[in-house]
Amino acid sequence: MSTLASMTGFARESGTLPDGTSFVWEVRSVNGRGLDLRLRVPNGLDALEAPLREAAGKRLKRGNVSATLTLKREERAPRLTPDPAALDQAIALAQAVAQRLGAPPPRAEAILALPGVLRAEIAEPDEAVEEAKRATMLAAFDTALAALAASRAREGAQLAKILGVLLDEIEALRVQAAGEAANQPEAQRQRLMENLAKILGEGEVRARIPEERLAQEVALLAQRSDVREELDRLAAHVAEARRLLGAGDAVGRKLEFLTQEFVREANTLCSKSASVGLTRLGLELKAAIERLREQSANVE
Repeated sequence: MSTLASMTGFARESGTLPDGTSFVWEVRSVNGRGLDLRLRVPNGLDALEAPLREAAGKRLKRGNVSATLTLKREERAPRLTPDPAALDQAIALAQAVAQRLGAPPPRAEAILALPGVLRAEIAEPDEAVEEAKRATMLAAFDTALAALAASRAREGAQLAKILGVLLDEIEALRVQAAGEAANQPEAQRQRLMENLAKILGEGEVRARIPEERLAQEVALLAQRSDVREELDRLAAHVAEARRLLGAGDAVGRKLEFLTQEFVREANTLCSKSASVGLTRLGLELKAAIERLREQSANVE
């Protein structure tokens, strides 16, 4: 049996790149209508976006997911190298000035200290090393995704228990409503007789209105307030919800659509109710269904 998953979770994975740079992935997710991955990676790593999205799509089905990559490079003094053109120009100027002043030749460190003579050496990127870095970061991201999926599965296990309890509550209320609805025809007959007695007088009702006519009116009222179909559909919805919970996987959207059907039947039951007791049970049903809807919105 598949495991029900929540859309809420968090994971963190760290590592070190071949050049000694340390990095940290932080991945968190919350509810969403579909799968929306928002990536925050340092400049120069745009090539990672496509494989990152592909990896997330394999692990997750729904949720607003944010993934942040943080790099921490060791501070190293830049390697300096002389600029040939600037060095030649500085030496020529220094020698010319020394000759005019009759001064000794300038010292090498003085020339090298002149602005622009030395520059930071920029190493040409090694594609093999860069590819190794990307592979390391992608592998760590996949590990973080696995941890996120495990976190969401743990949340889903708790969600399944909560949803199961809510379905038990809805089913119990449905059974009570069925018992209350069975008494509606007799209650309506009594109410009809009481209303006619107030209008015509106690002794005039049966004398002036045929029994057959009274039976027709009661039958009409009973038909208008018949909630057996609504109760049967509620029972079917409860059974389908239990099936979905057992199937697991990404059933969140199906559960959300199913709860809309729950709401529709509960509203119709309340509108057809002809007794205070059935109306009370209908309102309790609506409250339980609303809690079911709220929790279902967390399911992947």
